[in-house]
Amino acid sequence: MVNYFEEFEKAINILGVFKGTTNKELKKRYLELSKIYHPDMQTGNEDKFREVNEAYKILKNYMENFAFELSEEEFYTQRPELKLKKQFNYF
Repeated sequence: MVNYFEEFEKAINILGVFKGTTNKELKKRYLELSKIYHPDMQTGNEDKFREVNEAYKILKNYMENFAFELSEEEFYTQRPELKLKKQFNYF
């Protein structure tokens, strides 16, 4: 039986991303690692390149299909800097 969350965690570790990573940051990290591990590069490694590609597919799919709550709490969870501005009346 496949443990999807373990695969998800493994993908996070392979790409070296963290909580709060944006789509743009994910793609940037993927491109960085792809350039390192691409088989045509001097530092290339076909197995590692394949692993990076699979990890990117898993995380990209998750991020593209994530269901947001569209609530105030979710908004400020995603944008904590705006929560601080609101909290201290910096608007």
